[in-house]
Amino acid sequence: MVEAVLIDLFSLPANLQNNVQGLLRNMLETIEKCSSIPAPFVYIMCRQRQGNERDSEQESMLPALRGFQSLKKRLEVVRALTTAAALYTIKQRLDEKDLSIIKVILPTLRKALMKVYTDHLFTSVYQFEFEDLQVASDCENLQIAEPQNAEQTLPTQDVALIQSEIQTYLESLPSLKGELTILRSSLIPDDIFLHGFTTRTGGISYIPNLSSCNLFSSSKRRDPQAVVKENLRRLAKAAGFNPETFHRVKIDHANAVCIMGKTEPDSYDGIVTNQKGVTIAAPGADCIPVLFADPVRKACGAAHSGWKGTLLGVSMATVNAMVSEYGCNIKDILVVLGPSVGPCCYKLPHESAEEFHRIDPKCVRLFDSATPYIDIRRATRILLESGGILPENIQDDSVTDQNQNITFCTACHPDKFYSHFRDGTNFGTQIGFISIKD
Repeated sequence: MVEAVLIDLFSLPANLQNNVQGLLRNMLETIEKCSSIPAPFVYIMCRQRQGNERDSEQESMLPALRGFQSLKKRLEVVRALTTAAALYTIKQRLDEKDLSIIKVILPTLRKALMKVYTDHLFTSVYQFEFEDLQVASDCENLQIAEPQNAEQTLPTQDVALIQSEIQTYLESLPSLKGELTILRSSLIPDDIFLHGFTTRTGGISYIPNLSSCNLFSSSKRRDPQAVVKENLRRLAKAAGFNPETFHRVKIDHANAVCIMGKTEPDSYDGIVTNQKGVTIAAPGADCIPVLFADPVRKACGAAHSGWKGTLLGVSMATVNAMVSEYGCNIKDILVVLGPSVGPCCYKLPHESAEEFHRIDPKCVRLFDSATPYIDIRRATRILLESGGILPENIQDDSVTDQNQNITFCTACHPDKFYSHFRDGTNFGTQIGFISIKD
């Protein structure tokens, strides 16, 4: 059943502008009459007039909005200078109420254009139905209809203009939750490498679990790719890298490694390069973002190491790729473990805990319980040292000077980091990134 109705009066055709009041009254009467209890939320989207220009659309609407008692507290007029701004404001209202099923009533000529906006500002979490701006004759119009096949498409240049409008609007939004903060390791030489681990502040993501510098979009979350792209642009500007040459691993929770410049696998949790100016990254929201740097051969790598990837040896697989592809000496490779869930918080079923216990009994606490506490960082260090990485070339939470520690527990610091373990399925993501300076 429809949870929200969006009436698009942003750019009415000339033949309808003189009849706004009648159109709107008929639509609201139909919505009120046909709705179940509670009625859907209704958002009327219209253009905001600049300067002292007379807001004739708004004035003509006011009489039509009176008298709809069941919709009174569920009806809102949203005015903005651009469609992107109006639609993003409505998206915020939908997200505040956790609404996902939306009927859009709009002029036929706006349908193809609106679909481009919704494709870029929303994800698959939302279901949209589009209806022509006409008087509905029966209550079936408020049910989700089968998708129509005869779709009108916009020219490429029009799509590019919409994308530009969205980007310009998102760039204008203020940063949330404080300034953008990047954690850096003293182990990686900053005269050769640019690197860092992000925190959750300084972006524009407003949904609580994703706020504010979320750096990953998926079909299961409400943060669209356009918002993540803007967060990445702000990160790139603050860190000093080019977002156009940014490459993130394609997570599979395994141990495949991508060699930059060679055929890219469908999925991989490690990535290495010796190309200057190319930034590679691994995400983490409890899983460990691991960075690798060889200052002698000037090569670097990044890996995403969750409990499965840790057991499968993704970190050593990344090291081995650097050795085989770039001639790195394993004794020269520096490894830094970023913010990740600590042994203070992380639990796994006993069967999985047994595999960590075999690596080292100290990787497991309360081993006899059904869900023991697991130290995936210690396991990672042990596997790296066993593979030949020097102990002093690994930085994790075991550093002597805790002022140098950047391997914070993500679950313990909700103000600084995202955590899947803490926040559930709709979680945000931070990253570790590295590149070789030009």
